[in-house]
Amino acid sequence: MTAWEERVQTGAHPVAYRMMRLIANSGPVRRVPRVGVVVSDPVLARGVLMDSDTFTKTGPGSPADLWTPVLGPSVLLNMEGDAHSRLRRKLSGLFTPGYVRDLCERVLTLPLAHLREDLAAGREVDLVQVVRDCAGAVICELVGLPADRVAEAYARGTAITSMVRLGRPRLTDRQIRHARTELGGLTEPAIRAYRSGDPATVPGRMRELGLTEEEAHGAVGAFVLTGTETLVSYLPRLVALCHDTGVSITESNLDSVVAEGLRYTVPSPVMLRSVVRDGSVGGVAVRAGDRVVIATLFCARGRSPFDPSQPADPDVRQLWFGAGTHFCLGAPLARAEIDGVLRALMAGRVEITSRTVARRVLIPGYSRLMIRSV
Repeated sequence: MTAWEERVQTGAHPVAYRMMRLIANSGPVRRVPRVGVVVSDPVLARGVLMDSDTFTKTGPGSPADLWTPVLGPSVLLNMEGDAHSRLRRKLSGLFTPGYVRDLCERVLTLPLAHLREDLAAGREVDLVQVVRDCAGAVICELVGLPADRVAEAYARGTAITSMVRLGRPRLTDRQIRHARTELGGLTEPAIRAYRSGDPATVPGRMRELGLTEEEAHGAVGAFVLTGTETLVSYLPRLVALCHDTGVSITESNLDSVVAEGLRYTVPSPVMLRSVVRDGSVGGVAVRAGDRVVIATLFCARGRSPFDPSQPADPDVRQLWFGAGTHFCLGAPLARAEIDGVLRALMAGRVEITSRTVARRVLIPGYSRLMIRSV
């Protein structure tokens, strides 16, 4: 691991990261008191993700335990079985390549033009703030907020995710009330857009695809919470990794750089499942009610350094987006946002002039990454 990536991880989780690293180094599967059954092997992790009959997103210690009190019951990330399949089919037409391309062109053209202009003029740019503005602009488009409320949209989303802790399987009653208030400020415009039925808006498009108002409300909330902070973590870290290892991003290597960056940074470093029937993982017995913690960071990164020129390991391919029926539905939108920012940076070579690691945040990252053209 590069020295700066180590600082990013320990800055976010000074105790939990070191603990998870020790657990991962001790073996592919370990039962850890007050944490759960920790899986650090990519093949075993994929097996858990693919076996939704034994390991689910509902139940004690699962994402449902964490998010249902905030988002409601009809959200993909807290559903299983036929209900999950029906909702996923309805949403499958939402982020088509053409729609994602048009959405990003609408909302990202202006901020990315400003980025190019600032770099061309020799000005220093905080890449974290640029990506935050881009992510906020996409949130505004998703929920129907005016574009001038980008900062508010991002702040409300991170106010909710910042309350999550690995060692605590659910939010407190006070945190739930606060999270609902923050989320309500984002989703009220989405409900109005849904009721108006305008297919030019994302909520209106959800109505056109057959989602109920409750389903659309939950889906918007889930997209806001899962697709913003991860992007703001990933892009500056990728640019920093390329800078620190001497990798130039070009049109010809864009796909491999993005994939290798995702493997190495893993913006979603942990995935949770609840055991619903007795079984085993890698020879370790699991019982109904157990919590399984998939240490995605250590599954995907392993002991391989960041190197986009090497062939991708099929065992870890896109593991950071999940697997099986819960593979990330918003992956096409995330990729479009990533490509937009990276192509804006391709116009010239950039260097990092200063950086600051984010402290005690849910998703490891930089709080500031200053760049300029050279």
